[in-house]
Amino acid sequence: MSSTTQQTFYADAVLFDMDGTLTDSISAVEAAWGKVAKDIGQDPAHVIAATHGKRAIDNLSAFKPEIKAHEMDDEVTKFEESILYFADAYNLHGPGSQKNTPAVSPASTPFMTPLSSGVNTPSLTPGSSAPSSRGSSRSASMVASQVHRPSFASRLFSLLNMSIRSEDAARIAENEQYEDTIMEDQEEYFESEKDQCRRHRLEAWQVEAASVDRSVRILPGVKRMIESIPAGRYAVATSGAKTYAYGCMTRVGITPPPVTITADDKRLKAGKPAPDPFLLAAECLGYDASKCIVFEDSPSGIRAGVASGATVIALCTSHERSKIENCGAHYIVENMDHVKCEVEGDQLKFTVAL
Repeated sequence: MSSTTQQTFYADAVLFDMDGTLTDSISAVEAAWGKVAKDIGQDPAHVIAATHGKRAIDNLSAFKPEIKAHEMDDEVTKFEESILYFADAYNLHGPGSQKNTPAVSPASTPFMTPLSSGVNTPSLTPGSSAPSSRGSSRSASMVASQVHRPSFASRLFSLLNMSIRSEDAARIAENEQYEDTIMEDQEEYFESEKDQCRRHRLEAWQVEAASVDRSVRILPGVKRMIESIPAGRYAVATSGAKTYAYGCMTRVGITPPPVTITADDKRLKAGKPAPDPFLLAAECLGYDASKCIVFEDSPSGIRAGVASGATVIALCTSHERSKIENCGAHYIVENMDHVKCEVEGDQLKFTVAL
């Protein structure tokens, strides 16, 4: 911190963003959005760049418009559980595991049940044969129905041109019942085959997830900063929904503060870059946002903080300085180690080393 200048200012309270500000789960988040990109056949780099710092609900609405409104809450939860699975897989099932837990253990977490999540979790590894297997199942089913089951018209024509005794009619009915049973068995077989494809895709995804350490980590200076602020004088306002936000913070030893505004808070009309999350957080703390400090790392979050009227300290923890220096932040530092907070009277005194 040599050759630095220091600036001091005061505030009533602090509003923290979470991911990229308090915690680093960027690797798991990018892996989860990369999986979504593969689901929809788009470039992962494009999807990842477009989603950073925004709510999952807004991103899923943009990239998967087929999701119905009444399905969205469940889809957001599934997506955020997939982030946490990526974050934990290496240490639970991969080389970082202290147990010999299989890398593919769907029952190890509620999220990873083969039939509930298999449809939404195609393999992240190239060359998956699942689509062709699924297609061949449909083709085989169609062929089977054509070969083994005559059309209703042909059977009716045959019946009309036969001198049918009562025992013949009974035999025909019995044969048709047998054919129906055969078709039901075939349909069950092909449905089972599709389930196997789903299971294989799920297992391939789990193996990939467990092969890379994407653990959530606490960022530099965060523990000291939080400990220096009195209780009731800071809040978290994140673009993550509750499952993800609370999951990330607890994984690194941060107790979510009583005022934690998550993306699924029904009081929010809009997410970042709108100022709503920070305005709501300040209101819940009982302070005016214009007298608060916002810590942020993403362009959309910085713009939200600026729009709220707060003093914004931008951190270069997930973006290069060149990517965030034109977003309106009042101060830009490498990380929270460069900011000090002290209680002075009834105010919080901040010293920033630039």
